[in-house]
Amino acid sequence: MLGLAIPSTARTPTLSANPPPPTQPLPYRDVSTRTVLPPAAGFDVAVFEAMAEQLVEGRRVPGLAMAVVQGGRILSARGYGVTDVARPEPVDAHTVFRLASLSKAFAGTMAGLLVNDGSLRWDSKVADYVPGFRLADEEYTRRVTVTDLLSHSVGLKAHNAYDRDIEANAEYYQVAQKLAEAPVQCAPGECYAYQNVAFSLVGDVVFAATGKFYEQEVQRRIFEPLGMRDASLGLPGIESSHRWARPHVRSRNGWVSIRPKPTYYRLPPAAGVNASANDMAQWLLAHTGHRPDVLPAPLLATLHAPVVPTPGELRSGWRRERLNSAAYALGWRVFDYAGEEVVFHAGAVQGYRGMVALLPGRDLGVAILWNSESSLPSGLLPTILDQAIGLPPKRWLDVDVDFGSDNLMVDREAAPPAPARRGTSAARATASPR
Repeated sequence: MLGLAIPSTARTPTLSANPPPPTQPLPYRDVSTRTVLPPAAGFDVAVFEAMAEQLVEGRRVPGLAMAVVQGGRILSARGYGVTDVARPEPVDAHTVFRLASLSKAFAGTMAGLLVNDGSLRWDSKVADYVPGFRLADEEYTRRVTVTDLLSHSVGLKAHNAYDRDIEANAEYYQVAQKLAEAPVQCAPGECYAYQNVAFSLVGDVVFAATGKFYEQEVQRRIFEPLGMRDASLGLPGIESSHRWARPHVRSRNGWVSIRPKPTYYRLPPAAGVNASANDMAQWLLAHTGHRPDVLPAPLLATLHAPVVPTPGELRSGWRRERLNSAAYALGWRVFDYAGEEVVFHAGAVQGYRGMVALLPGRDLGVAILWNSESSLPSGLLPTILDQAIGLPPKRWLDVDVDFGSDNLMVDREAAPPAPARRGTSAARATASPR
């Protein structure tokens, strides 16, 4: 039994007072010689902003925020639509959205900062920092590293192990004990299975290495130095924001706003971050290499380097059309997208969706957040990537803005209800962070 060895990272601290000295770091790619090209001719952020405006017209989606950076400049950081269909206020650049699994990149970055400090190594053993950590196989327990946590390569057989317990309102420390019962499929580091509970053990490692709670360290080491002034962690964080986007689910009469579910907030490293478009612009600038004072280039190269193959991503949605290969890095996915590297993550919890992508070869970063379960805005990201790369227009998005010779369309969802209802139909998606 773990007992108090793995508590909620938001509450009681864990761990031994004197964790062992780390061993060797994970090698990183030298990308200093990478050729960076400008976006292809015709790349026009105003067109993407017009598309975002159309997505919120008639409440097809209630609200949306988008940030686009390129070449170290913020090209756009704006909000669209409303925070709440019941009590509408306009979404602006400082409206806070729940990030769900976009939070995982913050966890990888937080661990990386500790590696830079010399207080942690990528191959540090989790069991040395979290004495109560157990897998079903004792040898595998001893072998799991920080890299394995952050790349979802702990070795568990089932994806999203014990997420249903979290969704049933169980506390993190109770569910973490069950990892000792989870079937294993391979040795740590040898196969991929996406996790939220196991991933969140990195929060306990951060506490062991620093003596401070994970949330405090993310605030101190990431939010504050990057100027992410609207960002927070947890349910109290979003609810205390000056302006925040309420989650929406569909009903027979259109969109209905609800209170955010607290469940996945209990896993701060996996799904705890809240942020605005302005925050995400700062985050994108840092991850495209323009804040070396906070995130130096060697650290970024390590965070974005593929660790474990994820072939299932090749069959997923719009990615199916463009991907040649897919892998998971350290809190990020890495794709070969029509011959160009894309560093990516998506997030989803009840009433919120989000996507972030970096295109290193074009020095481009994009973040799109929305406060509903609609799949409609997801077509905006490949639209932007295609235009940056110079690929022929593809019908990704259901809007009427001309782009080149074709309108950009995705498969239409069910038609919106009558205008008086001011709602829309939306594709239903899992409540589990992606």
